[in-house]
Amino acid sequence: ADPDDAHQHGTHVAGIIAGEGNNGQGVAGVTWNSSVMPLKFLGENNQGVTSDAVKAINYATMMRTRAENPVNVRVINNSYLTDRSAALEDAVASSAAADILFVVASGNGNPVLGTGFDLDSQPVYPASIDSTHSIVVGASGPFDELARFSNYGAQTVDLVAPGVGIVSTVP
Repeated sequence: ADPDDAHQHGTHVAGIIAGEGNNGQGVAGVTWNSSVMPLKFLGENNQGVTSDAVKAINYATMMRTRAENPVNVRVINNSYLTDRSAALEDAVASSAAADILFVVASGNGNPVLGTGFDLDSQPVYPASIDSTHSIVVGASGPFDELARFSNYGAQTVDLVAPGVGIVSTVP
């Protein structure tokens, strides 16, 4: 119940997605009229467990599919890496069955070397879950090149989007 974002990544991404525009403050997101449902499962140390990621996905799906007062959840943004699990794959399949788009970061490769790797040969999750309702997004740099740190994969990654020097809503 505490959406406080100690590492500010979720706040940054939420601003890119739904930052209110035309208000003279901060930045405008790409969808000014969207609402954000913050579902946090990473702790203060930026660590979490796969079962909590599954709970967050299942919660969003339940909110969309419940009989009384459903919430129009259309997209779930997932910018984290976790372990492969059948429960995670089932949660993504359930969200797809509920017609929710599952957007997922390709990941940031090797943090020590600062280089990305090919997800087609070295899968990471949830990016490597095969779903008809998912879009896997890598990062591009200022010259429309693949960012050095971004994971890639001809079969796994669907598109790349600007991911270097992005200004957003970070307190």
